[in-house]
Amino acid sequence: MTTRSGRPATAFLSLGSNLGPGVALIGEAVDRLAASGLVRVSGRAPFYRTTPVGPVPQPDFTNSVISVETVLSPEQLMALSHEVERDMGRNRSHELRWGPRRIDIDLIAYNDETRDGPDLILPHPRFAERAFVLVPLNDLAPDVMIGGHRVCDYLARLDRSGVVAL
Repeated sequence: MTTRSGRPATAFLSLGSNLGPGVALIGEAVDRLAASGLVRVSGRAPFYRTTPVGPVPQPDFTNSVISVETVLSPEQLMALSHEVERDMGRNRSHELRWGPRRIDIDLIAYNDETRDGPDLILPHPRFAERAFVLVPLNDLAPDVMIGGHRVCDYLARLDRSGVVAL
């Protein structure tokens, strides 16, 4: 399967972990995505230690962002990401919303597509509010347009405190 243009799509995935060795777990998730043969990792942002978002007390996260080239649809890419999470021990049905997790993979953007469905919203509905996504995404692709604005312009509006390079 290919995209409408017949060429692979470019997608951005945000990865995070705060239960275990974050850098190693994110690295494992990226390796598993690549090993699927369904995505080619085209870029990797540095790692950051970040303050958790939400009401649940928990350890700091390790976060990063990758870009991938893929012939998968957005839904298929999200399903592959969830499969990697499950294979690494994540059980979404037994965790707290915004709680600690061994691995979390979010689809931030897929080409310039917009979706607003019950199972998939593109771009990710809260990416522009999250420094833990925008700081590494800006390292990787500051001039990429997502939702009508450049990544660097979204980041310029955010407080970056709580996001520290590793």
